[in-house]
Amino acid sequence: MGLSRNSDLTSGNHEIHKNKYLDGLMERLIVNQKIELEKLKFSHAFQVFQAIDRNRAFLSPWLPFVQDTETQEDTEAFIQSITSRAGQDQDDVFVIWYDHCFAGLIGYKDTDRINLKTEIGYWLIERMTGKGIVILSTKTLIDFAFSELGMNRIVIRCGVGNDKSSAIPLRLGFEFEGIERQGEKHQERYIDLKVFSCLKKDWKSHTRF
Repeated sequence: MGLSRNSDLTSGNHEIHKNKYLDGLMERLIVNQKIELEKLKFSHAFQVFQAIDRNRAFLSPWLPFVQDTETQEDTEAFIQSITSRAGQDQDDVFVIWYDHCFAGLIGYKDTDRINLKTEIGYWLIERMTGKGIVILSTKTLIDFAFSELGMNRIVIRCGVGNDKSSAIPLRLGFEFEGIERQGEKHQERYIDLKVFSCLKKDWKSHTRF
């Protein structure tokens, strides 16, 4: 019993140190000389809300949260839910900076640390599209999930008809698994989602990007 208990304590301490180590690594991920990913903080609320508010027409066709984001307080509540202890267990969200300017958000969602799988979601403001920001940022998160977080499976879901978003996982070598029928409620209707996945054993770093 004594040996077992000591082993549990050692394992627990190791897990704490590992989590602190990963938290430190995840504070800021460098994609390239122009793109950085910074862990979402409460202090980003104004910039995130302004980006959503100024890009409503561009974002709203595919992102359900846009219609629910009416004030900066709504954004603050979202950030609070993500950065709380409970939120951190499943979601890690990053601000995308391009040449030190706000470009959008990207992150892991619904992370399952038992079955070692997660989902990646992303969005950009309109003027930041067409620069390769999303594919490079997504590649960085995939590399990190497999090499540092120990994930085995990553999923990306895109609304049927959102061809630009669906092109990202395809270019990164993800497998198209099928359609999740009425997988998301959006503006009082349900939309179908394309489901793409990648397994650790199949991931090749796609250095050409």
